Amino acid sequence: QVQLVESGGGLVQAGGSLRLSCAASGRTFSTYAKGWFRQAPGKEREFVARISRTGDNTHYTDSVKGRFTISRDNAENTVYLQMNSLKPEDTAVYYCNARATYYSGWAPADFGSWGQGTQVTVSS
Repeated sequence: QVQLVESGGGLVQAGGSLRLSCAASGRTFSTYAKGWFRQAPGKEREFVARISRTGDNTHYTDSVKGRFTISRDNAENTVYLQMNSLKPEDTAVYYCNARATYYSGWAPADFGSWGQGTQVTVSS
């Protein structure tokens, strides 16, 4: 298991930007693919974006394509989510998670545990 801590959330107006960070403990961060998820009030947790262990492959849910960018810095054991052109519907608690495979097992139900997450609130 790898322990991940999310940060960088906040309150922004529609059209604004935020950069979320997910810091990993230990020395094995680079061996895992990483992903971001979110859970809005009254809704189920959903997949947002993921990145392969080397950073050469990424995938996004359709609603954030062109606005969000996932990246990673293995030397710092950190994965980022740059969020631009934020919309009120992006309001949610954002979570980071990790697994050994990139191409399968990325539904929220495929993960056994979650951290505290970081709150993103976008006002209209």
